[in-house]
Amino acid sequence: MSISLPMSNGETYELAPQKIICLGLNYREHITESAEADGDRFKDEVPEEPILFPKTPNTLVAPEQPIVIPSFLDDYGFRTCRTDYEGELAVIIGRGGKDISETTAYDHVLGYTCFNDVSQRNFQKHDKSGWFRGKSLDTFGPIGPEIVLHEDIGDPQKLAIQTRLNGAVVQEANTELMIFSIRETIAFISKHFTLAAGDLIITGTPQGVGPLSSGDVVEVEIEKIGVLKNPVEKR
Repeated sequence: MSISLPMSNGETYELAPQKIICLGLNYREHITESAEADGDRFKDEVPEEPILFPKTPNTLVAPEQPIVIPSFLDDYGFRTCRTDYEGELAVIIGRGGKDISETTAYDHVLGYTCFNDVSQRNFQKHDKSGWFRGKSLDTFGPIGPEIVLHEDIGDPQKLAIQTRLNGAVVQEANTELMIFSIRETIAFISKHFTLAAGDLIITGTPQGVGPLSSGDVVEVEIEKIGVLKNPVEKR
């Protein structure tokens, strides 16, 4: 699976990651809302180290392509079948490495773009194997609209991020509110897994996650990057 995205230098980048590594619970207020929604699984406390989970490349879709809520979910008979949006900043690795230091972490970054970590909550909550299935259904990773190169972004830890559902603002925060910074996250991940050029690191979502329905339009906007817009359909 690959996605062609324009870059801030006028070139086009063919995004085909080996790995998509995501952070959970990386904004304080999202931890609180998660604990309030599901106190059996989440505690209202800051994690001691980054919480990592994977998404698979089949999730990736370009701007304007549909997020598809699969109709087979109806077969499960969930009392409330819930699939959520999660607006996030994506980091694209430009130069791979192992045991990357926080000091040199930015030397390994190609650039940044918007991401929607679409999540099927019923699977995420009940699967004994963890979050894998609920995070990796087809089309559950919209990305774009542009890769802004690291040298063009300014400070990536000072970017306003907003998610809108059918035009209404549902998430609003700033990347400076991350618990684990981009530098810390790259260093932590590369200690465990060798990073390769093209890999994606998805840095976590702020407060305000909520359900998607067929017919919705969801937009993730990040300062200096632009708007990632996707319709939602069921089939």
